[in-house]
Amino acid sequence: MNQTTSSFSLARGIRVFAIAPVMLLAGVIAHPASAQQPTLQSAPERISQQAIHADHGAYEATQNRIRALNDRAIEVDNYQLAKAQCWLDTSFHEYTRNDRGGYPQAALDEAVRIIGALESDQQPGMQTPLVNNADKLRVDLWQKFDSLKQATGFSCAAQATACAEVELVHAGNEIHDGGWRHANPYIQIAEDLVSKAEQQAADCAPPEAQVERFDLEADALFKFNGASNSDILEKGKRQIEELVAQLGQVYLSIERVEVVGHTDRLGSSQYNQRLSEQRAETVKQFMQAAGFSAPINASGRGESMPTAATAGCKGERASAALVKCLQPDRRVSIEVTGTRK
Repeated sequence: MNQTTSSFSLARGIRVFAIAPVMLLAGVIAHPASAQQPTLQSAPERISQQAIHADHGAYEATQNRIRALNDRAIEVDNYQLAKAQCWLDTSFHEYTRNDRGGYPQAALDEAVRIIGALESDQQPGMQTPLVNNADKLRVDLWQKFDSLKQATGFSCAAQATACAEVELVHAGNEIHDGGWRHANPYIQIAEDLVSKAEQQAADCAPPEAQVERFDLEADALFKFNGASNSDILEKGKRQIEELVAQLGQVYLSIERVEVVGHTDRLGSSQYNQRLSEQRAETVKQFMQAAGFSAPINASGRGESMPTAATAGCKGERASAALVKCLQPDRRVSIEVTGTRK
């Protein structure tokens, strides 16, 4: 009699049983109709070579349907496809252990249900049933499954989560047939997979966006009292171009940029407000011309937000000393909201 073989795959840390190629006996062929809803031979009939080969054909046909879904670009670590594979694996595992109960057929049925939904472009659902009247073991792990499915990085942990759920149902089935001693290895597999899934989700979740501000001296950017593109100094152009290049190198993604113009307190508030707005708009346009593609908003604050560095500057007349003292207030602030690499 041909023997069923199984093996373990260490890829991704998930146990996978490889179904051996089946050489069907003459007259025992897995027809397409039976492949859609495979029914294993009853336990008493699994003593004949013909019956065992027919069951192997059912497993092989189901595995081929999973492969066809993968060929349709459903990735192997997709939650639903991974769960179908793990149901099939545990079904075949118990079949090779000569399980005389209902788990091999129940697990195979669940795999086929998910496969059929995916083939019809339907959603199989996110719940994992306790097939074959399995006990619901380890409520804490089921709570972790629910948390993982809500995690930002679940897409990276989907395969491990799906297989952990199936293994816990597998363990709940073993309680009936063999007691805790038989269930314990599968609980351990579920625990290991949960730990792996949690780490994968944590590693996959994108870091939180942060806000970073860059202050450019207006005196280095523009000619005295200038605000237009023609008023930008060569030094100012280099500063903006270098900043644009720097942002592209250090940021993974940029949500938005706020360009804010500021002036000192010399002159009228109306003039200073208009000057700050014009300078902010000019810097925005220059950044875009330099290749910066993230959304930019430009605004002016005029003289309303002086820096702490100028708190000691005395006087109201525009003396050379006061102009120099107020220099830190004349600036363009660029606030970047994004995620660093």
